[in-house]
Amino acid sequence: MNGLLIVMILALLIPIASACRDEGVWERMLAFASISTKTSLIVLIISVLRDDWMIGLAGVLILSMGNAAVMLLSQALRLLKSD
Repeated sequence: MNGLLIVMILALLIPIASACRDEGVWERMLAFASISTKTSLIVLIISVLRDDWMIGLAGVLILSMGNAAVMLLSQALRLLKSD
């Protein structure tokens, strides 16, 4: 399980590097959505390892609300760009 956690943290570095490059807004939004999803899955793995349901609940909230916030922000940016 610890090996899986290390691999997940290493996989988290890929979208972080992608977000740091100078690209368009949409590519950064996708990178941030990927970071949010990977982070919430890491939190869920840690909650299973520690057998703590409150940490797992925080991971589920990050997973559901984090991606919803990214989608709302992308829609707002799309509307601003079309004007």
